[in-house]
Amino acid sequence: MEFAVEHRDVQDLTVVKISGEIDVFTSPRLREMLLDIIDNGGTYLVVDLGEVTFLDSTGLGVLVGIYHRLRARDGSMSFMGVNERVRRVFHVTQLTKIFVLHDSLEEALAAHEASVSSR
Repeated sequence: MEFAVEHRDVQDLTVVKISGEIDVFTSPRLREMLLDIIDNGGTYLVVDLGEVTFLDSTGLGVLVGIYHRLRARDGSMSFMGVNERVRRVFHVTQLTKIFVLHDSLEEALAAHEASVSSR
């Protein structure tokens, strides 16, 4: 599967769908694309990892960096559709302590609405 990044707006969230491998070769392109989304107004990202077949430490570094950039802008980033292989990477690295993993877009939307209304 070829690496690809697509995004669309759903309510006030930007859903970013990533396909393929996120590794040392594709991470720079992923970082550039995510920064472009943020620079164009994406503040609340839900990243769909359902079609990600591999995730290495370089990819994790990009995701953590984007997370911190969004937090500095009062934004957020969560994940959905995380398959078992990628979920294991999040657990082993203990990133589940900072990243929220949703099962579906509906769940991500509900969590976002709840966080906005509690502000």
